[in-house]
Amino acid sequence: MSTATKKTAAKTKSALSGKIQTVLGPIEPDQLGITMTHEHLLLDLTCYMMMPDEASERYYWDKPLTMDMLGNIGKRWMWNKDINLLLDERIAIEEVLKYRYAGGCSVVDTTSIGIARDPLALARISRATGLNVVLGASHYVPVSYPSDMDKRTEDQITEYIVRDIAVGVGDTGVKSGVIGEVGNFWPTSATERKVLRASARAQVETGAPILIHPGFHPDSLPSIIKDLYGAGADPAHLVMGHLDGFFKNMDRVRSIAETGCYLEYDVFGGEDTVWGAVAHQEIAVPSDVQRMECLEQLIEWGYLERIVIAQDVCFKSAWTRYGGKGFAHILENIVPRMRKRGFTQEQIDTILVKNPARVFAFK
Repeated sequence: MSTATKKTAAKTKSALSGKIQTVLGPIEPDQLGITMTHEHLLLDLTCYMMMPDEASERYYWDKPLTMDMLGNIGKRWMWNKDINLLLDERIAIEEVLKYRYAGGCSVVDTTSIGIARDPLALARISRATGLNVVLGASHYVPVSYPSDMDKRTEDQITEYIVRDIAVGVGDTGVKSGVIGEVGNFWPTSATERKVLRASARAQVETGAPILIHPGFHPDSLPSIIKDLYGAGADPAHLVMGHLDGFFKNMDRVRSIAETGCYLEYDVFGGEDTVWGAVAHQEIAVPSDVQRMECLEQLIEWGYLERIVIAQDVCFKSAWTRYGGKGFAHILENIVPRMRKRGFTQEQIDTILVKNPARVFAFK
């Protein structure tokens, strides 16, 4: 990393310590409020698409998503382009305003490099809705990597992650406030490990939080932790995402919790088991009841102050206009059910407000 970048990073780390960096500038943690820690306001996931062999299935490739397709679109999401595109800024505003009206204050947009990250649009959405929006950095999963990714050095990757945080993305002037979501498959490739180490080094330089998309295999979790911590990542500013997929492996989740990182259950509302695979990785899909049971287990083990939650709206079918549960699902549907199950208001506030304010504040 160049001397100039190091100096800029050091100034950023000093100026942002204890603050949260949004697309409209830094804020104090107590300004964050109710926060969904893993969402996508605008996104392009067509990197996952694979042309099916069968003619009748190719029918779906360019077909616009319609309500009559939703019943069985889950198994076809990798060969329907429209479901993978969240490109309409106006609709994104309408959809996320429902969360704002339900009492939401902030959104961590974990759209990282390779899936149509849009800093200026997120700034406009933030102004239009009054929501605090945190912008992602680093790289998503390998299928979204640029073609020369294997040749890029760890130093080069570290440098441009640092630049996104300290200077801004490209020439937009809009700065990232989280390193992530950093995407992984399993087994983790040498290039993925390089990205993990670079992400950790960028955190050391800037103090920014990190958010991880793990490979959907129990062995992925400790492997990622080993790479991150080995490169200097701080557990107190690290979120391990998509733990919903490990609801049958709570002992493994507990072992990760013991390292000190934050634990994210971020696919609330996603209960259709037909969606149980991503790029040939099998995923166990829990119900929202099972997600709440996982939270209860973590609280019983003493990890209340490490839990964060979200809905990971990343497909068009999750928008309410297509019958999805949308960005307000947790506030409108899950929180009332949590109260009925015996969660106290203090516990709910810890998960939705206090924990995000701690973990997303710069070190």
